[in-house]
Amino acid sequence: MDVYGLIGRPVEHSLSPPMHEAAYAARSLDARYVTLEPQPERIDEAIAGADALGVAGLNVTVPFKQDVLPALDPTPTAEAVGAVNTITFDGGTPEGHNTDTEGVIRAFEHHDVAVEDQSAVVVGAGGAGRAATYALADAGADTFVANRTVERAATLADEFADLGVEAGGLDDLDERLPGADLLVNATSVGMDDPDASPVPAALLHGDLAVLDAVYSPLRTRLLRDAADAGATTVDGAWMLLYQGVAAFERWTGVDAPVAAMNAALRDRL
Repeated sequence: MDVYGLIGRPVEHSLSPPMHEAAYAARSLDARYVTLEPQPERIDEAIAGADALGVAGLNVTVPFKQDVLPALDPTPTAEAVGAVNTITFDGGTPEGHNTDTEGVIRAFEHHDVAVEDQSAVVVGAGGAGRAATYALADAGADTFVANRTVERAATLADEFADLGVEAGGLDDLDERLPGADLLVNATSVGMDDPDASPVPAALLHGDLAVLDAVYSPLRTRLLRDAADAGATTVDGAWMLLYQGVAAFERWTGVDAPVAAMNAALRDRL
């Protein structure tokens, strides 16, 4: 039996176990997915121990996405984003991947939304914002990141200057969104208050495709406003699904059963 797992703190409410267990069942794989909560000061030991025990692969969630980097050989994408959410073991130094970036792109692709040569706006410059900004810019979108704290957005843009990323504050959305093709909310706005949105409804329009990284609730105020404006809407569960799909495929070398994983995920949501 192959054992995969998730390390984080806390992990008891994670949606990854049912999603991956459904994938193993659909592909008739002899595998299990477990959750682990290492002590923060022993994260390097935890990864080495998993490797020594023959764990086949790990997902990583908060607060360890950055902490694991010194123990790994990160891919160029993971190194650029500065965070790892998937670890593979192949006998040498464990490799760190960031499949959140693939989650963004594949979520748009699932809805027949092109990314290359499009104009994209990302709201939020935290961890999710970094992943979304890099993913869109690396895929060929003209990307602008807006954040309440302008300096944080500017720092992110400077790091991705070779990809042409620009930055500004939330007040710049008035200028940027009317001509944008893609919008990603990478903040937590809308999670605790279902009537809150990071973007004024008046700025949304029918030529937009809007991805909200928030997946609880699925239909956030932003997505409701976007639908009312005639925009294409992509809920956060699609991003969560496809980062898991990418991890599954890296670990197993098998095409992921996307429908089964999506059904298991949405059943829990």
